[in-house]
Parts: sequence; structure tokens; C-alpha cells
Amino acid sequence: MNAVLLIEQVLNGLQLGVMLFLMSAGLTLIFGVMGLINLAHGSLYMIGAFAAAAVAGATGSFVLGLGAALAAAAAAGALVEVTVIRRLYDRDHLDQVLATFALILIFSEGTRWLFGSFPLFLDIPDALRGPASLPLGIEYPRYRLTIILAGLAVAAGLFLLIAKTRIGIRIRAGEADREMIAALGVDISKLYTLVFALGAALAGLAGALVGAIQSVQVGMGEPVLILAFVVIVIGGIGSIRGAFVASILVGLTDTLGRFLLPIAFGTFMDPSQANLIGTALASMAIYILMAAVLVFRPTGLFGAAT
Repeated sequence: MNAVLLIEQVLNGLQLGVMLFLMSAGLTLIFGVMGLINLAHGSLYMIGAFAAAAVAGATGSFVLGLGAALAAAAAAGALVEVTVIRRLYDRDHLDQVLATFALILIFSEGTRWLFGSFPLFLDIPDALRGPASLPLGIEYPRYRLTIILAGLAVAAGLFLLIAKTRIGIRIRAGEADREMIAALGVDISKLYTLVFALGAALAGLAGALVGAIQSVQVGMGEPVLILAFVVIVIGGIGSIRGAFVASILVGLTDTLGRFLLPIAFGTFMDPSQANLIGTALASMAIYILMAAVLVFRPTGLFGAAT
């Protein structure tokens, strides 16, 4: 096996992992603080990608596109929280699932009405085109490497926000006992809107970053949302640290599984069959990982015991 190719696949897994963290961090914050199941979180990812593609295409600036993605996703999240989600906090989870599923349909059709059914394309900035030279003679796409570094920087900033700031203290307190912090004078409605907008902005940023390496199209958020739910189940609901660790695990498991399993089966069977079986098993690997974690840790790796 080529060691350089293996390292490149590890880097691909890290890139997928940090993108999943941006999605799952907002999702686990929303569920942990508000107790809300938000199926429309993938639509906010899509909104970020479309906003970035539209603004970058109109202005020629990728940076402005990223800013538009953050602003559009955060604004959409805040608007949805104020107009729809706020009425669901005291309802059961079935009502939350049905309402947020309806939001998926609304966002999908609204996006199709605004941008049409054809995909958009977001160009990689010129400064980030081409390969970057890494140790051991590895040539890795500069943009994907930038995604990894940017995702890790955002993760560090989010950890500091939650752990070291007054807003972070309120968020953690709201997760532990929302009635108590409301009694202490914290405006719980504003806190919820802030948390929802923050989670939406992270999802929008993920969509914008990934939009430059794949087409931007309606419905692109739903497959990523499924992976994000797998991440928060493995990491533990409400745990940012768990979301980060689980995102990296899922990213590496999915990427290395698709790379290594066909090679492993190819040692004793026809290459075409090995590729078919290996790819099929690789697509199941993250769910096998989730099941294995839940057998030993029913609340997830870092979830609070009940």
C-alpha cells in the first residue's frame, strides 16, 4: 500500500470531519440547550452554500461569499426560531419533527424558486488553487488543507466561546436548568434565538466551504444532516467536545473505509467484486461504529449519564 496515498486519505477524512463538526456543533447546541429536534438544520447548510455561490458569483469575491453565507444562514435561523421554533419548545418531539420537516420542504421549494433547479458552482479562490507541498513529498490540494485549518480554528473559537465567555456560561446554564437562569433574570427567549442563529451560522459556513468542491444544489443538506445526527449520537447529545471527537471519528471511518476495504477484499477476490463489496460495507461502517459505541456507552462518548 502506498503510504503517501494513505496519508492523503487521512487528510480527506479530517476535512470531512471538520465539516461534520460545523454541522453537528450547531445541532447539538440546539438540542442540548432547547431540547429541540431540528430536521431543518440541513436546509441552513444549503442556504449558506447558495448565498456564498450567489454573492461570490456577483462580486467575484470568495470572502464576501463566506460573509454572505454566515449572515444569510444566521438570519434565516433567527427568523425561523422567532416565527416557528419558539412555539415548539413545550410540544412533544413528534410535533417538532413534523414542523421542522415542513420547513425542509419550504426552504427547498423557496430556494428552487429563487435560483432554479440547476446547480450553482462556487469557484475556489486563485490563491487556494493547486497543491500544497507537505512533508514526505505529499502534494495535497491547498483548498482542502485550508478547510481543515479553518475548521479547526472555528472549533477552537467555539470551545473558547462556550467555556470562557459570559454568553457561553449562559448557554451552558441554559442547558443545565433553563428555569433557573430565567428566574435569575436572563432573557431566555433572546438566548434561544442567539443559540439558534449561532448553530445556523456554523451550518451555513460548512455549506459555503464545501460548495467550492461540489455543486451547490437543492437538497444538498439532507445527506450531511444524517451524518450530523450520527455524530451527535456517537459524541453524546449536548456535548461540543463529543461532537468534535465523533466528527473526526466519523470522517476518518467513512473515508478510510472507502479506501481500505476494497483493497482488503481485493487480496482474495476479483477486483470488481471487491470494489463493490468493499464500497457497500464502507457505507455501513459509520453506522456500525455508532452501534458499537451505543452498546458500551448508551449516552454517547461524552454524553451525561441519565
